[in-house]
Amino acid sequence: MIWRSATALAGFALRLAAPFSGADLRERLALTGPDIVPGGIWLHAASVGELNSARVLIEALAGDLPLTVTTNSRTGRALARKLGYTAVLAPLDVPQVLERFLQRIEPSVLVTVENELWPNRSAQADARGVAQVVVGARISARSAARWGKVPGLIRPMLARLAALSAQDTGSEERLLRLGLRPEAVCSRLNLKLVGPSRVEPVPDSPARALTVLAASTHEGEDEIVLDAYLAARQSAPALRLILAPRHPERGDAVADLLAARGVEFVRRSRGGGLDAGVLLADTLGEMAQWYAAAGICVTCGSYNDRGGHTPWEPAAWRCAILHGPHVENHAADYADLGAAGAAAESLAADLPHDLTALVADPARQKSMGNMARDQLLARAGDPTALVQRILDLARGRLV
Repeated sequence: MIWRSATALAGFALRLAAPFSGADLRERLALTGPDIVPGGIWLHAASVGELNSARVLIEALAGDLPLTVTTNSRTGRALARKLGYTAVLAPLDVPQVLERFLQRIEPSVLVTVENELWPNRSAQADARGVAQVVVGARISARSAARWGKVPGLIRPMLARLAALSAQDTGSEERLLRLGLRPEAVCSRLNLKLVGPSRVEPVPDSPARALTVLAASTHEGEDEIVLDAYLAARQSAPALRLILAPRHPERGDAVADLLAARGVEFVRRSRGGGLDAGVLLADTLGEMAQWYAAAGICVTCGSYNDRGGHTPWEPAAWRCAILHGPHVENHAADYADLGAAGAAAESLAADLPHDLTALVADPARQKSMGNMARDQLLARAGDPTALVQRILDLARGRLV
């Protein structure tokens, strides 16, 4: 009641100020915006990260029904429009604003990506018979404890949900304790992994087993990988290297490094290809091609203080994964992959030996790659049933 009263007063003040406001604020007040096809699905994603993680799901939902995407950021709105969807900035959680917005789009289902639940949005959608779904939900123990102090806000919002898919068991259990109905629980889904899990790996080949990819190197890491490659090549002369800097603008500096060591190489930015012994992959948008070509992937950002890059992209392509000691950004993921025998930490001093060992044992290399992909598939989950449930909810309310 306090929230509704306070936001209603805010809505009155904002309406008076609207003529003097910028275009973005007027859009958030549901006073302006592009033409919208009413009915169908309202999907809300906070910004670019959430949109990218949910792309497989969004594409599936947009096939048969009108889809309106809202985001909190202009960059998110721009991405949604670039992907071909009707997109507007999300309405503020103000009663008058939500009334205008809901009258305009007349959704049958509201799908929220990850964690954004708003009291007025929840209540007004429910009052209009709009089914509410949360996908990829996650909540930490700390956040759950904070929400537990305001049960009058969180319990009604969770109780109104027709479906919720959590990212992990812990989040699911915490949400149930906070008021989520057990019958609303769907199979768990890690949205960030659904896209990689849909990759179709290429068949194994002798050339792939002899190719190492250094993925997303940062300054100082190219030397480590290159020296390890040159040492490993002494016992495996046919070994190939794809050196892919995280930032392609570093291409000239890496090229100078290769030249200083007397290494013959080609640059992708100048037309070089995979037939070379060493390929400097100094372009954007081609990482999938390099993962497909390499049986071994050294995930970089892990030999300095960058915290490491995701292991799930190489896992999608069934690469055997080696990494440095600094993987704080994905510590649990690397730990699980290591425990499964799908990835291994390799210090800079050990990298030449570890590369040589994997090249000499293609069966182990293949086993590591297969286990990495198995771990990815288990973590990602299958969105098929959740998509069907959302579509069923939508069609049940479209007359």
